[in-house]
Amino acid sequence: MPGTPNCFTVAELISALDACAGFSQYAQLRVCGDTIFWLASHPETGSVALWQADHSGICQVNIGPGSIRSRLNGYGGGAYAVLPGRVIWVADDQRVWQLDRITGKRTLLVPDDDNTWGGLVADPQRDRVLAVREQRDHQALLALEATGQVRVLHQGLDFYGAPTVSQDGTRVAWCSWQLPDMPWLQSTLWQATVTADGNIEGASGQSPPVSGSVQQPQFAGEHLWVISDHEGWWQPWQVTRQGGHDQWLKSTAPMLDHANAPWQLGERHSCPLREGGWARVQYCQGIGELWLERAGQCQRVAEGWTDFRDLSPSVDGLVCIGRAADRHDAVLKVCADSGSVTVLAGGQMPDRSTMAPMAPVAFVVDAEAPDSPPVQGFLYPPALAPAAAPPVILIAHGGPTSAAYAVYNPQVQFWCQRGFAVAEVNYSGSTGAGRDFRLRLAGRWGEADVQDMVRCADYLATQGLVCANNVFIQGRSSGGYTALMAAVQTDRFKAVGSLFGVTDPWRLRAETHRFESGYLDWLLGDPQLHHARWQARTPSLHAGLISGPAIFFQGMRDAVVVPDQTRRMVAALRAQGQPVELHCYEDEGHGFQKADNQAHMLESLYRFYGNLASNGSQIRQKDNEPAHKLS
Repeated sequence: MPGTPNCFTVAELISALDACAGFSQYAQLRVCGDTIFWLASHPETGSVALWQADHSGICQVNIGPGSIRSRLNGYGGGAYAVLPGRVIWVADDQRVWQLDRITGKRTLLVPDDDNTWGGLVADPQRDRVLAVREQRDHQALLALEATGQVRVLHQGLDFYGAPTVSQDGTRVAWCSWQLPDMPWLQSTLWQATVTADGNIEGASGQSPPVSGSVQQPQFAGEHLWVISDHEGWWQPWQVTRQGGHDQWLKSTAPMLDHANAPWQLGERHSCPLREGGWARVQYCQGIGELWLERAGQCQRVAEGWTDFRDLSPSVDGLVCIGRAADRHDAVLKVCADSGSVTVLAGGQMPDRSTMAPMAPVAFVVDAEAPDSPPVQGFLYPPALAPAAAPPVILIAHGGPTSAAYAVYNPQVQFWCQRGFAVAEVNYSGSTGAGRDFRLRLAGRWGEADVQDMVRCADYLATQGLVCANNVFIQGRSSGGYTALMAAVQTDRFKAVGSLFGVTDPWRLRAETHRFESGYLDWLLGDPQLHHARWQARTPSLHAGLISGPAIFFQGMRDAVVVPDQTRRMVAALRAQGQPVELHCYEDEGHGFQKADNQAHMLESLYRFYGNLASNGSQIRQKDNEPAHKLS
């Protein structure tokens, strides 16, 4: 196998994945007065807890048993909101609870569990919360009063994004989209006036001047701002109405994406500063940059960090969640005057007693033709310089309308410490490179993404950065589909790893939830009109074309890529006499949460890839694998 310097053992890997329990992945930061709140997932159990920081220190908020999690649209977002006297949250079972911040009393605000909730936003002027509810495949914008009364503010649209309320409480705005669109394809901005009795009136939809995706509306004083990509990039725009006509006024922000694909509700990549000006995130070659714009001057801050989420104004600047390539997630406070950064919570450096994390090196594969734009990615080299070019694992991110970010990932470091290079690729359809690049995957899923993965493999090998004969490919969910299609269409890769990857788009289309019900038709075309394309892009129908070994990992509770999909694919490969392994986890769903399962998966992959990389031989199936494996 490739060299194994002083590196993670399985037990140490579990410890790394479980580092600083309760401080693994941060999300959904909110500010109420001088107190900062955020969610932190526990890496061992996957449970999500609420934390707070103020002048007295940091502590976990005792909300009682259970976890905080919105399941709206399958991906959630906006799972809680904070008012001066109360915290309101969505529990795992989708019931809505509230906690008195003074007495600590926990009460059930909305008892029924037949609905899903998300996009919770505080309306402090009326001591209530606005939210999005889905009930029997219909969504609505609602107000949750302190008494538990549920008031419908607006309904009739297919999907609602998280609302925003003006500071004086007199105006509300939100985004919506209609089937079969996804919110990053085409959506509409809505705004309305809030009446004295708490209802809304004069609701009107405002589409951008040309077709585009709008997201993250917010008020700065009396002005309404939104992020729209109708000119090719997700940029900030001020929206006004003059003489009965909508006016879309462009900011001075550069032609770069200033947001990601809105898979979840309530994300914020910008915020107005209390003393005037803005803080905004922009993505340049896969790196998130934080910029302050004040009095016409722009300043980049927090340059040691590579991604920023949930920006919120604070007394002398802003607070946000920061991510970096060499440390865990953190809550950051940024001073607007000096640009200085203070870590308020998290941000722990990994244990360097074994080996320091390998930093990602950005690379760009130049365009080969007018219809094949440049492709960007990150290469993580092995921890110890090898005598020869190292084997490499190419990773296709999930989504597929998502991206790979240069942030700390102990699983990537696992490979670097064992002599492998890792390359994460932002293939066609990824976010962060403009609307045109994001829409390149329309009708071309399993084709354009595969071509880009092959281009990157060839580029890295040609540059002498990796061994041309030891290139592996793997991916999770839709990334697993890309990896399998690459194995179907080419023999470029030595082996393929599918982590709960899509093997049967037909089956997925029939079983997917409402939010993504039109997504596969966009990715592959209407199956009635493009039947041959769907046939050609279904990995399970072409197992005989996969010439190399394959390894699969499947959660038995997975409701997205159901276990039968993976079983059928494995059976088809075995029928062709192909070397294949299948590992199943009884207690996992779509995405593995438990650290011991993640560690077992990595150890299995390491054995599988390592034997191939060392001597080129294929792994024969064994009947004495651990209990995780299903033969």
